[in-house]
Amino acid sequence: MSFAMIWDHLSLVLSALILAAAAGVPLGLLAYLCPVVGKALLWVVDLIQTIPALALLGVIMVFAGPGSPTAMIGLALYSLLPIARNCVLGLSQVPGHLKEAAAGMGMGPVYRLFHVDIPLAAPMLITGIRIAAVNAIGTAVFASFVGGGGLGGLFYTAIRQQDMGKILAGTAVLMGMALALDAGLGYVERRLSRDQRKKLPVPVRAVGSAALALACIALVVSTLLPADTSGQLTLYDGDYSEVKLMHSMVEQLVEDKTDLEVVILDQMTQVNNHNELKGSDPSCDLMFSYDGTVLTTFLGLDTSDIPAGETLYDFVNETVREREGLRLLGKVGLNNTYSIGVTQEVIDRYAVSRISDLVPLAGELDFGAEHEFYTEEGSMKYRPFADRYGLQFKSAKPVDVVLKYSAVESGAFDVMVVYATDGLNKRAGLTILEDDLGFFPEYYGAFLVREDLFDDFYEAAPDLEQVLDLLTGQVSSEDMVELTYAVDVDGRPVAEVAHQFLVSRGLLSA
Repeated sequence: MSFAMIWDHLSLVLSALILAAAAGVPLGLLAYLCPVVGKALLWVVDLIQTIPALALLGVIMVFAGPGSPTAMIGLALYSLLPIARNCVLGLSQVPGHLKEAAAGMGMGPVYRLFHVDIPLAAPMLITGIRIAAVNAIGTAVFASFVGGGGLGGLFYTAIRQQDMGKILAGTAVLMGMALALDAGLGYVERRLSRDQRKKLPVPVRAVGSAALALACIALVVSTLLPADTSGQLTLYDGDYSEVKLMHSMVEQLVEDKTDLEVVILDQMTQVNNHNELKGSDPSCDLMFSYDGTVLTTFLGLDTSDIPAGETLYDFVNETVREREGLRLLGKVGLNNTYSIGVTQEVIDRYAVSRISDLVPLAGELDFGAEHEFYTEEGSMKYRPFADRYGLQFKSAKPVDVVLKYSAVESGAFDVMVVYATDGLNKRAGLTILEDDLGFFPEYYGAFLVREDLFDDFYEAAPDLEQVLDLLTGQVSSEDMVELTYAVDVDGRPVAEVAHQFLVSRGLLSA
C-alpha cells in the first residue's frame, strides 16, 4: 500500500462528493419547491441506491469508459440519496414563525429562500454530506473492478491471500479517512449553525469561496481526464497473480529490449479488460488471457462449436481475429484449466486420484465453487460436470471466488473447483485430481493483442513481436504454481518474482 493508492482513493471520494453535492442540492431544492415533481425525483434516487455497485459501474463504463471517471460517477450517484433527502428535510424543518417574520419584513419567496431557509437548513445538508462521505469511502473499493484505482485491489488481493496484516492496514486507512472527513465536515456544520456562526469579512469570504470553488473544479477535472498513454504500450493490471506476473514480464522485457515505455494501468477484471482491448478506440494494447477463456467467456462459444480436427487454440485465434480484430500470440506454456481439488483429509481417508473415484463417495462430500460455475450459460458448469461424471454431492454451494480458499481451509468444503496454476492450492493442501473423462477444456495462456499493434509501434519498437515471442513456451504450469505461490503465499512483490524468473530463463541480465 502506497501513498499514491491512498491519495487515489481519497481524491476519488472527494470528487464524487463534489459532483453529488452539485447535483443533490438542486434536486433537494426542486423537491422542496415542487413536491409533486420532487417526489418522483427522489423515488428515482432511491432506486439508484438499490442497484448493485458492480452492475452500476458496468453500465456507466459502457458510456464513460474504464478508469476513475466511471468510478467517480458511480460513487456520486450512490451519494445523491442522503444529500438530496437531507436538503429537503432541512428546508422543511425551518420554523414557520421565522418564515412569517421574513415575509413580514418584506422578503420575497426567492430572497427568503437564499437568505433564511437555505442558511438554516445548511447544517442538516452538511449532515447528509457527512453520511454520503462515510458510505463513499467504503463503496470506493469497487472502483478497482473498472480500472478506477484506489484501495480496492489491495483488499481483493489481501482477502484472497488471507493476509490479515494487509487487510487490517487497509481497513485502518479507510477508517482514518472516514474519521478525518467526518471531523472536517462536522466542523463546517458547527460553523454554519446559527448560534456559533461568526462571519468573516466579506473580502476574506469572497477569496476563500473562490479558492475553494477552483480547488473543487480542479479535483473533479483531474479525475475526469483520462491518463495520457499515447506512444506507450498500455496494459491493465490483472485481478489474479498469474496475469499480474505475465504483465510484469512484458513490462520488463519490452523496456529492456526496446525503446518503448510500458504503462500498466489500474487493476481490471478479464471481461472488462477484453472490452477495452477490442473496438475502434481501445484503451489498451494487449492482455494476458487463456484460449479457453476467450472461447467461452469473450466469444460466448463452447467446445462443441470447435470443428472436428481443429484445436481449441487455432479455432479461437481464427474466430477472435474475424470477429474482433484481435489475435493470440504463441502459448506461453501453462495450462490454467479448471481442476478439481480435494482436501488432504479426503486423500487420507479415501486415497482418490481421479475425479471418477469420487462417484461412490460424493454423497458424503461437500462441493464448492465460485458463483460463475453454477450458472446455466455454457457447458463448463456444475450441472454438465456432475452429469458427465455421475456425481451427486452431499451439498454443492457457491462461494465468492476471493473467499473460496478461506472456506476450504476452514473445513466448509471437501471438494473445490480451482485453477490448475494457482499457488494457493499448495497452501491449502489441495490435491488436484485427474480429469479422467476429459471434461474440462484446455486453458493455455497466451497474450491477446490488437491486429494493428505491431504496425502502430513499429517506429519505436520494430522487433516488438519478436520480444513478446520470447515468452512463448517459457512458463510451464509447474512454473506458474511456484511463481504464484511466491506472490500469494510468501508475499513477495510481483515485479521481483517476475524479474527473477526472467533472469533464470536468460531473458534478462541479473
